[in-house]
Amino acid sequence: MRLAALCVVFALAAGAQDSPKDKKKDPDQIGNRDVSKGINFYSIDKEIALGKVLAQQVRQNATIIDDPIISEYVNRVAQNLARNSDAKVPLITQVIQDDSVNALSLPGGYFFVNTGLIETAETEAELAGGMAHEIAHIAARHGTRQASRAQVTQMATIPLIFMGGWAGYGAQQAAGPLTAISLLKFGQAFENEADMLGLQYLYKTGYDPNGMVDIFEKIEALERRKPGKVSKFFSTHPPTGDRIVKVQKDIEEFLKSQPQYVVTTSEFDQVKARLAMLENRRKASPPALDRPTLRRAPAKLTELAKSE
Repeated sequence: MRLAALCVVFALAAGAQDSPKDKKKDPDQIGNRDVSKGINFYSIDKEIALGKVLAQQVRQNATIIDDPIISEYVNRVAQNLARNSDAKVPLITQVIQDDSVNALSLPGGYFFVNTGLIETAETEAELAGGMAHEIAHIAARHGTRQASRAQVTQMATIPLIFMGGWAGYGAQQAAGPLTAISLLKFGQAFENEADMLGLQYLYKTGYDPNGMVDIFEKIEALERRKPGKVSKFFSTHPPTGDRIVKVQKDIEEFLKSQPQYVVTTSEFDQVKARLAMLENRRKASPPALDRPTLRRAPAKLTELAKSE
């Protein structure tokens, strides 16, 4: 009996050692796992519809960069990351004219990148690192999961709309039954998960995973030197220094070293230069003159004035 009991103990111990790796921590499982498990009252179709409404609000309140070269480049980087992610929805990407280091992920695959993030990044891997974090929020459906949690806890005064990421844009009104929108903030658990998943997407796409560390370090430096360059919504994230340490640990623990990585490209440099040129042109353009508005008098009044 004692021998049999010992055999059972050893068998359990061996089984524990051979237990499958947590799929969320295994980049080889990307695309073959569900990273969005949890309470969610939104179907994919409803989530996309919600994101469409919110994206329209963003477009109405922001300046969209319509330069075809910049837009195409940023979209291509985003699509490459999305193809190597767990996202189940198409990604719709646009660039916003805003100096703050910021990006915005909305439910349903709507994704906005600030010019400030592009300008702050020194390599394509850094830019992709920031974008990968936001794509992870979309893949894990953090927005609608957070909204669903709010409903479960009977927070009836908070509408079921959520936006997040490093920063978020709060729209003031939405169509349909959702008559008001309040900005909810991602909890630390969701932010940490987005860091972990985004790091894997960056790595899977072929970028140097240290690009995420580098962009976090730049954001940390900006927080100290120029707080205005980092969106106020960034304060909802875990302290940047802690995130840097965690990401570095994840690189060592979960990512197999590769013989080579993409760090940057000449196209990234060209897009940054083009963006700087457009920015300089915008700042140099003279402000519109405050001229009086003239209105032509009706024909009958004009004729009457002549007769007098």
